Amino acid sequence: MNTFSDSVLTALNLITSFDPALWVVVTRSLAVSATACLLAYGVGVALGAWLAVSSFKGRGLLLVALNTLLALPSVVVGLVVYLMLSRTGPLGFLGWMFSFQAMVLAQFILVVPVVTALTRQVVEDVERQHGEQWASLGAGPWMRSLLLAWDERLALLMIGVTAFGRAISEVGAVMIVGGNIDGFTRVMTTSIALETSKGDLPLALGLGIVLLGVVLLLNMGVACLRRWGDQRHARPAAAAPLGAI
Repeated sequence: MNTFSDSVLTALNLITSFDPALWVVVTRSLAVSATACLLAYGVGVALGAWLAVSSFKGRGLLLVALNTLLALPSVVVGLVVYLMLSRTGPLGFLGWMFSFQAMVLAQFILVVPVVTALTRQVVEDVERQHGEQWASLGAGPWMRSLLLAWDERLALLMIGVTAFGRAISEVGAVMIVGGNIDGFTRVMTTSIALETSKGDLPLALGLGIVLLGVVLLLNMGVACLRRWGDQRHARPAAAAPLGAI
């Protein structure tokens, strides 16, 4: 056998035997990303829906800034959060440096622009079709944004899945603010980088396989949701001729 095949076999054994060193990191990584995405989803959907139906001075500049944040490198987010949470920073009194909360905050800041921008686009597209009708019935911007968001709940759910994939696969921000401390702030991406540099290839490969598996499951979920949504919209059209008879 060669080094690659040995590493693959050992990595699979670590996964199937539920090795504590591997699965503790996996569960912590899932917890950090899930917490950050739930918070970011609530804020991002509300803000994105409001931006889609609102008109105010400076909205164009705000949208340009929002779209710019989509390409914000994770290491920059980590640096900003590090400065905010440092002892001399504005949030230093929280004592969150190198903690679970710090990693959640970093991923929250990283994911919020993604959820906001995608939600705004989805809701704005529907606003062009139904917004005037609901506005004529007396619905204000917030009410219209809620109605439009509910109407496109399937698309918004897929946005949440996309945001989770973005969060769980990033490495720069959580490494900077979390410190990659064994047993406390080590997640899958930071562990892969560390174990590879140490030469522990089976553990790094095992974490990589699990990470790819999580991303694969997310993509499968999005595909199933999209297919279910297409079938749901196709059923009324297919039933129309029967109802007309």
